[in-house]
Amino acid sequence: MYEDTTLQSYFHSDQKPWWVKEEPKRIVPGRLLWAFLPHTDLIPNVLIPVGRASDTEHKVANYRIEDFSTANPPKKSRLPVAALPDYEGERRFVYRAKRRPAVVISTGGTDIPKILRPGTKPKWQTAPTMIIAPYYGAEENDLRAGWHGKLVERIQQCEYPQYMWERLPINHPPRESILKFDHIQPLGRHYKSFEITDYVLCKHAVEVLNDWLIWLTRGMIPEDSFLYEIREELLKQGK
Repeated sequence: MYEDTTLQSYFHSDQKPWWVKEEPKRIVPGRLLWAFLPHTDLIPNVLIPVGRASDTEHKVANYRIEDFSTANPPKKSRLPVAALPDYEGERRFVYRAKRRPAVVISTGGTDIPKILRPGTKPKWQTAPTMIIAPYYGAEENDLRAGWHGKLVERIQQCEYPQYMWERLPINHPPRESILKFDHIQPLGRHYKSFEITDYVLCKHAVEVLNDWLIWLTRGMIPEDSFLYEIREELLKQGK
């Protein structure tokens, strides 16, 4: 399938760009970011201390990494390590992370007034976060395996609620990317957590994004939406 038979092409054909440059660079739904984001594996990896590097050193320890099972979690080590305090009911997991583009799904709600954020309470309770969805490169090259061509064709036809195909404006030349809605995740709103780009989805593209979330979470697409009409047409072309 070619780029002129994708969801985004229906906007370009009407001289309505899918991505637009917008100043100032505000965090809004549809804003394109760069961030180091974790890979989501089927089975998480847990970090387990197995001994200190020195009997008198409490800040350095040896560890092992193994698969974690919720039904049969590994026993917690009784080895105290000052750099990694042990909290009741918690485990330490290890993830790989990669710098990749992501789109803002939600800005995360209203900031909490300082009077409701006393220093006696954990900061994570009120720390501002946003919700983002990551993009993955679809093309095969020396650094990545790429995606199966037949699967990409079906994603281009909007066949699956967890995937959306497109070409991002930050790549030159543009390369195929897959937005994974089933990898939606929180990201801190601190400026050190991300790099903001010049680009944001146009108004109609944000509407498509919102309708796609309805499709993902409810299993249906609003019949009066751009997404429904375009998907029906793409599926007919793909038969």
